[in-house]
Amino acid sequence: MVYKPSFGDRLFDYLNYIILTLLMISTFYPLYYVFVVSLSSIGEIAKHGSLMFYPRGFTLEAYQSVIENNYILKGFRNTIFYVVLGTSINMMMTIFAAYALSRKWLMGRRAIMVVIVITMFFSGGLIPVFIVIQKLHLYNTIWALMLPGAMSAFNMIMMRTYFQGIPESLEESARMDGAHDFQILFRIILPVSMPIIAVMILFYAVGHWNSWFSAAIYLQNRELFPLQLILREILIQGRISDMGGDTSNVAHQVAKNLKYATIIVSTVPILLVYPFIQKYFVKGVMLGSLKE
Repeated sequence: MVYKPSFGDRLFDYLNYIILTLLMISTFYPLYYVFVVSLSSIGEIAKHGSLMFYPRGFTLEAYQSVIENNYILKGFRNTIFYVVLGTSINMMMTIFAAYALSRKWLMGRRAIMVVIVITMFFSGGLIPVFIVIQKLHLYNTIWALMLPGAMSAFNMIMMRTYFQGIPESLEESARMDGAHDFQILFRIILPVSMPIIAVMILFYAVGHWNSWFSAAIYLQNRELFPLQLILREILIQGRISDMGGDTSNVAHQVAKNLKYATIIVSTVPILLVYPFIQKYFVKGVMLGSLKE
């Protein structure tokens, strides 16, 4: 039997297409506008206002300024380092905790889970955490950014749930062959858990890439600033001329473009990562969230 959609069904589909198209345009255009303006000259931007669909007065001066700005380059380098180091620490802590808490033989795992879940709803607050960071001599070091958020309770619970869904027969077979927990984890559990691992890497990496608040609170040394904190200074505080760059008239002309070029430079790398793990994303999130 061939299904023939009614007038109401077709109307519903058309309205969905229209609404989704408008949402897509409203989401995509701001980023596209930033890209277009970053490639346009200041004179053309002033002439054509805030609505542009293609670069006018094509110029790469803004990107040249970004490349030549030492603070932006250092921020970019620091951010990549923080993403790699922070994500590695996050994954190590999350995997070990999730594996241990997913094993039924672990004594007190329910009590441990209760304590972990409590941290999702209650925290000590900013001032107590700041005092702890100072007492541990982590202030103004990269470890103030790495250690306080070394593991996300929510992500650990997702990964634990995924591990619990793996058939126990795999573990039992390995133990009969003499494997210990590290061998079971790295040779059996992790190879069949790539979807959830890819999702966790994406969550943590994007979090580190976009993070600026912790750096603003715990760092004073500008040499350690991540790119997002430099970007915040440029966009909110307008600190372009005092960033150590050129202060000539040419620099002031490209200052406005520099904001948009910096946004593109700070956004594109993390966007390029997403397509490579997109195929794991939905599968990993759904499996990790639905299985008991």
